[in-house]
Amino acid sequence: MTRHMPVLALGFALLAATAQAQDRIPSHCIAVAQSAPGLEYLHKASFRDPLPADTVRINYIDHASFMIQTTGGLNAVTDFTGFIGNVDLIPDVVTMNHAHSTHWTANPDPAIPHVLRGWGEAFGEGIEHYLDLGEMLVRNVPTDIRSFRGVEERGNSIFIFEVAGLCIGHLGHLHQEPSPEQYAAIGRLDVVMAPVDGGLTLDLATMMRVVGRLRSSVVIPMHWFAEGTLRAFVDGMSTQFAVVDAGESSMELSLASLPRQPTIVVLRPQLLQEAD
Repeated sequence: MTRHMPVLALGFALLAATAQAQDRIPSHCIAVAQSAPGLEYLHKASFRDPLPADTVRINYIDHASFMIQTTGGLNAVTDFTGFIGNVDLIPDVVTMNHAHSTHWTANPDPAIPHVLRGWGEAFGEGIEHYLDLGEMLVRNVPTDIRSFRGVEERGNSIFIFEVAGLCIGHLGHLHQEPSPEQYAAIGRLDVVMAPVDGGLTLDLATMMRVVGRLRSSVVIPMHWFAEGTLRAFVDGMSTQFAVVDAGESSMELSLASLPRQPTIVVLRPQLLQEAD
């Protein structure tokens, strides 16, 4: 049996839906934080547990890898390295970036239906993705990255998942502040996973400026190597954002449960494991 405990209000869905409904609620990439109900109680769930209608579950797996789960059972894993835990689960979608080996694998399981690489076949070529799975839309915005050959244009991708009316963005191995055109292509993210290592990706001052510009309702820090860099980011943003650190590795979120005040939600990475 699952245990009940207080966590951030990441609760029930905005609209009722039938059990058969698999259509995606249209997302306009616009945060609606002012409509949130505030803190509530929500059960702590396994990644195997069903989700309420129009809700997503975000599991922080490791480093820059997250699994996004939908009501209808879709599983998308970001910055996929080939291992998500000792579980029998084949994701429906994986996205990858190749700045470092901790963000991709050269040999993804051939059983994965959709493997989305954030770079093109030729150096600097880039790639464009627009994958519509009905309940989930996955698209990308290419950005430049540093490499051993200098700068690889369009070598990184910001992947964006539109699901349950939410717009969820993963900044990948971001090495540059997005241009005005890139900000426009990204849109208004409700949730953003932001790398906060302060060196291998963007420096913290620039990353904080990017996060402030995106104006997301929920910010999940990722790609941190020690508590010091994580704390430096959280402390630097605390005048603009509320902070929730409940020691959890996952959260459930719906359009109705976005927090009233833009909030940094600190998740702790944990490889997937079966419930006891």
